[in-house]
Amino acid sequence: MPVHQYSDPFEERLSAALHETGGALINPGAPLTAAGRARGIRLRLRRRATIAGGAASLALVGVGGALLVPWDGTPAPHPSSVAATGSTAKPAYSADDVVRTLQKLLPKGKFSRTEARGTGGELPPLAVGVFDDGKGEGAISVGLDRIPTKAGKVDPSAQVMPCPDGEQSGLDSCETEVLADGSAVTVYQGYEYPDRREDTKAWGADLVTPAGQHVSVVEWNAAAEKGKPVSRPEPPLTTARLKALAAASEWRRIIAAIPEETVQPNPSTPRADPGLQLQRMLAVLRTTLPENLKIVSSGGQEGFAYAVVDDGKGRSYLQVNLQLNMSDAADQLYGSDPETLSDGTRVATSQGPGEKGGEGVVLWIVDTMRADGRRVVISAFNSGSQSTAATRAEPALTIAQLRKIALSPQWDVLGG
Repeated sequence: MPVHQYSDPFEERLSAALHETGGALINPGAPLTAAGRARGIRLRLRRRATIAGGAASLALVGVGGALLVPWDGTPAPHPSSVAATGSTAKPAYSADDVVRTLQKLLPKGKFSRTEARGTGGELPPLAVGVFDDGKGEGAISVGLDRIPTKAGKVDPSAQVMPCPDGEQSGLDSCETEVLADGSAVTVYQGYEYPDRREDTKAWGADLVTPAGQHVSVVEWNAAAEKGKPVSRPEPPLTTARLKALAAASEWRRIIAAIPEETVQPNPSTPRADPGLQLQRMLAVLRTTLPENLKIVSSGGQEGFAYAVVDDGKGRSYLQVNLQLNMSDAADQLYGSDPETLSDGTRVATSQGPGEKGGEGVVLWIVDTMRADGRRVVISAFNSGSQSTAATRAEPALTIAQLRKIALSPQWDVLGG
């Protein structure tokens, strides 16, 4: 049986922030090496085989790596080493260096149960721990990475985690701004679970510099992102402090020391200009929708577009995912005997309950892959978002209509 997977890339970025930088906190103090192996496997699957996320939930992507050194948070002398790369020597930062940096940048309080990863491993640097300012414990994590650049620069506004429409986000607040140095930062206040079935809040800041340095900070109002009771009304750091922590120059020095081989672009995502790519996808979506549907709102990012539509019977959330070069994952995604059209396109459909928490929500999917490995997935919900209650009995589009959109030849000229 094929595995139908879909995602909302905002949730993918938010999931990455929550889980790739904070997954260690599910069980504070536990070794992270095994989780690191799991993360590596999942990242490879993301890059080669799936539209990331998974239908069940914001899939947990564990963190960790081979060079983890758990310690109790007590600073101790641990000088950085120097690693030679060709004829150029650059500093290397140990796990101890990274966690000490986070401790130095936090306000006055106790920082304990820390674990970290330095610049010398296969996975990017990370620091996690539990901070208590005297008002209750809150887990905090900082993940560091570098985005592949062209000519040494990126457009930070196109790379930073975007704020979605308020109705879609499940967030209390989300704001993106451009700093004086050209960096873009998104600061958000939300919940560990989008449906808010628990009171665990997750606040964060996602920052990208013009040089491609990426800092992701996440904090919770509990001693762990999952499995621990809420210990304070809100996470320890205000949004202003989150932004300042993400923008600290210390992180940029550490990111600059990440070896080039640690930075791996995602080959399965279309690499056209992100803004232009999104506009093209929205244009295709608009022209292929049935005429009786009114678009209430729309948006997306590279490789993903969504629209909230209404036929007069209630709102329905529709999303389109586009990925390239997915042929090597076809058997895994569609099974050994999928429906195959005369031009070699594989097609799979599914209808089932929505799995993002909205009461009564159903999800209908048409998943297609062209012979050249171009994958187009159309998903429709009977609600105005994935995580709010149903607004109608069924999605506004039938499976036949979704299939017609997914198989439109207009998708074949996008990406690349």
